[in-house]
Amino acid sequence: MAMQESLQQVYQRLRRAAARAHVAWETIPLVAVTKSVPGSAIEQAWKLGVRHFGENRVQEALPKISSLPREITWHFLGHLQTNKVRQVVEHFQFVQSLDRMKLARALQKEGESRGKMIEVLLQVNIGDERSKSGFHPDEVEEALVEISAFSHLRVQGLMAIPPYFPDPEEVRPYFQKMNGFFREIRIPNVQMNYLSMGMTHDFEIAVEEGANMIRLGTALFGERTD
Repeated sequence: MAMQESLQQVYQRLRRAAARAHVAWETIPLVAVTKSVPGSAIEQAWKLGVRHFGENRVQEALPKISSLPREITWHFLGHLQTNKVRQVVEHFQFVQSLDRMKLARALQKEGESRGKMIEVLLQVNIGDERSKSGFHPDEVEEALVEISAFSHLRVQGLMAIPPYFPDPEEVRPYFQKMNGFFREIRIPNVQMNYLSMGMTHDFEIAVEEGANMIRLGTALFGERTD
């Protein structure tokens, strides 16, 4: 399927889901997940109007970032090792996968040394899965209070990857829980602007349940080959 057709189908699905949620679909940023996607396909998506792109692996991302339009907003989505913080702070505008305080402190230190404000989302392990990183829901408020005092980290909201179910309807309770959690947070100097959840398999339900940022790879670029 041609990229333009894939993107049109995604927008149609997004419009319908946003209408059911009584929100404007244009207010929901689409982050195109480009793991294993060649730079040529990313550039094509850019030319079709996609402005946010997300990568999971630092070493795979850097050659793409250096060869693609500088105006792209890059989101780091994967588990970030502290020894890769310098490269991520230099090349990415968003870190969606802030999953532990050790990483928050490392990002703060690097941001301070560069004089750069780093936009972050706290990753929440909403399914309490051992195979996934992220703050346990009970840890989020304490983490946000500590991070709110950091001079070079700006929390923009929360991110979650709920458990996978073949039937996306089974994910709905996790999205509902995340949205309730997101809306209840009231901490000085912390802005809850984005609730990033929903991927190709389940993004419509995520939007219905309050997601205002989605991360799509397969729906745009097809199945990965890795």
